[in-house]
Amino acid sequence: MHKHVFCLALSAMLFALCASAEAQQPKKVFRIGYLTSGNPATESARAEAVRLALREQGYIEGQNIAIVYRYGEQKDDRTRELAGELVALQVDIILVAGGSTVIRPAMNATKTIPIVMVGSPIDPVEAGLVNSLARPGGNVTGITSLSRELGGKRLELLKEAVPKLAHVAVLYDPRATGTTRELK
Repeated sequence: MHKHVFCLALSAMLFALCASAEAQQPKKVFRIGYLTSGNPATESARAEAVRLALREQGYIEGQNIAIVYRYGEQKDDRTRELAGELVALQVDIILVAGGSTVIRPAMNATKTIPIVMVGSPIDPVEAGLVNSLARPGGNVTGITSLSRELGGKRLELLKEAVPKLAHVAVLYDPRATGTTRELK
């Protein structure tokens, strides 16, 4: 489901870019900057899902879009440098995979290039990334799971759906700090 919501948001942004460019020039290949704090190995599944979702909407890498990948390798200072590289490359959109440690460097690097956050477990309003969920303002938009805030509500809905529920087991990776916070 997240893949489709993200794809809809990214497709809308690409459509807006296409509509304005179409009146002025023949088909332009739009450049998407993909910025993450991870590495190619850990990001391969998410990057492939993005490519497939875009393909479903008619955006094909090498034909009408080009994706420029930048991986921070879990080094915060590196992410800041990579965000600057994407801006220097004049990408049309920056897709940010991760939390505020990746989103904030992109925000600091540009106030004009649209930034689409995906897979962020944080509340973007609380983190100061957007003004509100309804009207983000600025150049940041995207999706967030609000996992920590909605974890209790999800359990409540499960209990409502299965009234005789007595025990719930949760599988999680204790190394994923966001997941650990949500579980607590």
